[in-house]
Amino acid sequence: MIFGLFKKRNNNRAIVDRQYTVLTSAARTPEFYLDMGVPDTVMGRFEMLAAVMILYFRRTKTSDVSGQEIAQEIVDAFFQDLDHSMRELGIGDQGVPKRMKKFAGMFYGRLESYAAALDASDSAALAAALKRNIYPQSDEAAPDMMALAQWMMKASDVLSAQSEDRVATGSLTPPLPGQ
Repeated sequence: MIFGLFKKRNNNRAIVDRQYTVLTSAARTPEFYLDMGVPDTVMGRFEMLAAVMILYFRRTKTSDVSGQEIAQEIVDAFFQDLDHSMRELGIGDQGVPKRMKKFAGMFYGRLESYAAALDASDSAALAAALKRNIYPQSDEAAPDMMALAQWMMKASDVLSAQSEDRVATGSLTPPLPGQ
């Protein structure tokens, strides 16, 4: 019986790895940085990865138990990736947990504000939330985030239309900008 649990986890590993790769690749799409005003910085990349992950989690919140298990493992992979990235940037062992707590708070705050705007189909509110989060220190000179907000609206719809089988196999694919 206990060996079955390990086998399931190992089966999920391939699915999680495949889905996480798709999501991180989508977040690294050059158009976000070249055409949609997202800065190509460590924080800009965090913002895009967070946005793509939020879209994924919104889709999987209504999935079967297996889809939700996979989503939880992807959350874990996301935060492990953040931890690893911070260590690569030279943040010491004692500073990582404090920063991880801050990033978790940032992520879940974004999840709440983006989900509210997406649920209301309010692209203006989503664009304002994106601008506030991507350019927290900026004044009115920060780029307009409407193109990114509209992409997120479309991506949310595209992901919602994908089957449960795609969730279970780690094959959900967000549309790329311009598609």
